[in-house]
Amino acid sequence: MTTRIGDGYQGWPEHAPFDGIIVTAAPDHIPPALIEQLKPGGRLVIPVGELVQDLMVVEKKPDGTTTSTAVVPVRFVPLTRER
Repeated sequence: MTTRIGDGYQGWPEHAPFDGIIVTAAPDHIPPALIEQLKPGGRLVIPVGELVQDLMVVEKKPDGTTTSTAVVPVRFVPLTRER
């Protein structure tokens, strides 16, 4: 098993692309780096928002476009950034 401590907004580019990414802390927006690191056909599951959050599923189509679906309201801790 490999783990990494770092800026969650940047993902893990040296191990990309990923079939799926699950984020367990809430950023205020969907980080573009995470979408870039998805394989075509991949999915990102991520809570998004500050006080009001939605669990989002982002699907990357084979042509590189994405669709986002809000699934359910949630409450997660904030996703942190390195400073």
